[in-house]
Amino acid sequence: MVLHGATLIDGTGADPQAKATIAIDGARIAAASERAAPKRDAEVIDVAGMTLLPGLIDAHAHLGLVAAAELAGERSPGLTPAAEIAAAIFRNCELCIEAGFTTVRDMCGVDGGVARAIEKGLVRGPRVFPSGPALVQLGGHGHMSGPFAEQDHICALPGLVQMVAICDSPDQIRLAARKNFRRGATQLKAFISGGVVSSTDRLEDTQLTVEELRAAVVEADARDTYVSGHAHNTRAIANGLAAGLKCFEHGTFLDEATAAAMAKANAALDPTLAVTRIMATEYQKWGLPEHVVPRIAGCEKAMGESLRIALAAGVLVGSGSDLLGPEQNRRGLELVLHAKIVGAMEAIVQATRNNARIMRQDAELGTIEVGKLADMIAVRGDPLAQPELFDDPSSVVLVIKDGRVMKNTLHESAGDGRAASRPRSTSTTNL
Repeated sequence: MVLHGATLIDGTGADPQAKATIAIDGARIAAASERAAPKRDAEVIDVAGMTLLPGLIDAHAHLGLVAAAELAGERSPGLTPAAEIAAAIFRNCELCIEAGFTTVRDMCGVDGGVARAIEKGLVRGPRVFPSGPALVQLGGHGHMSGPFAEQDHICALPGLVQMVAICDSPDQIRLAARKNFRRGATQLKAFISGGVVSSTDRLEDTQLTVEELRAAVVEADARDTYVSGHAHNTRAIANGLAAGLKCFEHGTFLDEATAAAMAKANAALDPTLAVTRIMATEYQKWGLPEHVVPRIAGCEKAMGESLRIALAAGVLVGSGSDLLGPEQNRRGLELVLHAKIVGAMEAIVQATRNNARIMRQDAELGTIEVGKLADMIAVRGDPLAQPELFDDPSSVVLVIKDGRVMKNTLHESAGDGRAASRPRSTSTTNL
């Protein structure tokens, strides 16, 4: 299979290449240049006038948090049948691939069961790197049961989804981590500061001790992987660095000194701007209480400034949407918001190469280079001039994952992809 004639943005930050030719052999990229010669029997897809990019990566996804309050135990579990939860998760997987995101790092929610279903072709969706349930302290962010309830009723559906695991000692952290890995986790997620979607903490709070976090890091090290921490404030990041965490989510109130410490420790930052933009209007659809609205005020502006501080300090910066709910159709908004701060090319690099590096998958993913997995998308138009195209799934006219066509609407007229009730293409043709 050969893609011919598009403008190529390869994810490395290099200047766009006009009229590029990309040859795919099986699941991998065989050639990428102006003069790549296709095999005689190769099918050629004309993508002239389009922009070809690496498959996008969302480094902070929650495909499984389709009924967040129930999954966390804030409303009684069991009111929504597992079949409906599964159907909504699989719908989010479809929406993800339709928007051009071929890979996600799920940062609490689904486990290896969902990843396996996608790998086997039973569900149409992105490549998933699951964290399993987040490691959470009693009364911390993610412990959403009412504070005056004696019993927690967290919805746990092994093989599908669980939001949190409540842990209050290094031993409990160790047990939860081992259970996560047993169920297919590829990295761990810990809530180490207060959060927006909380009722008994503040964004300024720190959560889980250094000793508890260190237990998670030891378990991750044993699996040659890492721990990422939900952290809004700098004290939480300092604790995480002391414990050996290698990535921090949000980083809302980052300062220069903390950014310098992160850079020295080779720890990455994963800002999540999209959720701060739309949570105030979507919280009810996501199953969240109204008190989250004032808690998120000012977070987007502060997080944007943190992004600038991190880049100036030399921190590896990625991007993640942090979307919740049963209809996650604004994943590309994250690139749009990053582009307003750092420019469109840097926003693309953050959502491709940098995210792959953060996830330790850059040998296979993140850029269009010979030998890497054939994950790429074609966009109708120029996303460098119009980054808002990423927020319109209908602008993404071709999606290839592992050398398979997951979406092909090259011959359809442009429209508002967010308005579509179902995907327009379910092709999984081998390339």
